[in-house]
Amino acid sequence: MEKIEQGLYRGQSWDLGFRALFGGQVLGQSIAAAYKTVEEGRIIHSLHSYFLLPGDAQKPVIYDIENVRDGRSFSSRRVKAIQNGRTIFDMTASFHAPEPGLTHQFAVMPKVPDPDLVAQDIRFYEDNYEQLSERMKESLSYHRPVDIRTVDSANSYTAEKRAPKRAIWLKGRDKLDSPLQVHQASLAYASDYHFLSTSLQPHGLAVHDKSLRLATIDHAMWFHKPFKFDDWLLYEMESPFSGAGRGLVQGKIFDKHGKLVATTVQEGLMRQVAP
Repeated sequence: MEKIEQGLYRGQSWDLGFRALFGGQVLGQSIAAAYKTVEEGRIIHSLHSYFLLPGDAQKPVIYDIENVRDGRSFSSRRVKAIQNGRTIFDMTASFHAPEPGLTHQFAVMPKVPDPDLVAQDIRFYEDNYEQLSERMKESLSYHRPVDIRTVDSANSYTAEKRAPKRAIWLKGRDKLDSPLQVHQASLAYASDYHFLSTSLQPHGLAVHDKSLRLATIDHAMWFHKPFKFDDWLLYEMESPFSGAGRGLVQGKIFDKHGKLVATTVQEGLMRQVAP
């Protein structure tokens, strides 16, 4: 993040070949920017955000950080992501100085094949390279830094009705000798991959269907335990409801030992229009 002024930062954009700026980028950069305004030792534990306008992947994003409160053990920050003078994204984040306390986990990591037995998602695009749009061909390399492997990925690209559940293995491609805050920002970035499209599965629609309009409305995330983004994490997703042009998705993220490290919830536009 490039510092422009006190509380103002600039982040460069990557064009992933989508219709608009990838939401995960804004999530990750917002966390990275907010961390620069919080005293050392306080760790983000939750964020609640709204995507207000489509972002432009050809332009950088300005992050305006408001110091809402610094208490004895908690700090709150509000982040506005700005392009062309307009707020495209708004996030409130809470940071906490770690402390001991009552602990339980009532979540069980699903039994799925080991990541070494699951094909990389990017292989699908490489094998179907000639069918991709020119923009997607040019941007394919920008998807490589995150190794994503969808369990039973063949179903992800076919238009058939199935339960609204999905599991993916993910990790950073490169070694991250960085503090926890970098791993958290990286996971927030990756948490937006394949998330909302889980709501499509009961409807027998594939994400590339030209009649669909998908867009994230809001995204919330809770960080429970420290983790390493350059080691395998399992992202379990399910969609309990869709209706009125919206889909709701919930996610649990486990480390390879079965510890719940983060929880996510997202609601998005899921509109079908005439092709």
